[in-house]
Amino acid sequence: MKTNLITREGYNKLKQELDHLWRVKRPEITQKVTWAASLGDRSENADYKYNKQILRQIDRRVRFLRKRLEVVNVIEYSPQQDGKVFFGAWVEIENEAGETLSLRIVGPDEIYGRHDYISIDSPMARALLKKEVDDDAVVQTPEGPKTWFVNNIKY
Repeated sequence: MKTNLITREGYNKLKQELDHLWRVKRPEITQKVTWAASLGDRSENADYKYNKQILRQIDRRVRFLRKRLEVVNVIEYSPQQDGKVFFGAWVEIENEAGETLSLRIVGPDEIYGRHDYISIDSPMARALLKKEVDDDAVVQTPEGPKTWFVNNIKY
């Protein structure tokens, strides 16, 4: 199940992607398809076939983004969150071996292309929610439970 939460930055990024696809990329590819179609026989026209395929991918992504942006809830930072781990927090954690990680808990739409973001739906994020500095979080993994200590929280 996908949570419909998103940070303001994540929402703006998806909105920018939608605007770029609709106002820049799609007209550019549509122009290429029109040009390739004007050359004649479309059955053997590689430019036409390739650009038509790209146009379908753009349209699919635009439909997805439009639907997704309608249903997500933008979560803003609140000063009441200070001191505890909630949605949008940057959390520095450490395990028993001394390995440290710095993660940000965000919505599932924001994690792609970022190694320091984790989804609110992940077992790690669920274990960290409502923890304070110096608390320990037990995360269930396929190898068994792992303990992580919260070193720092910032928003």
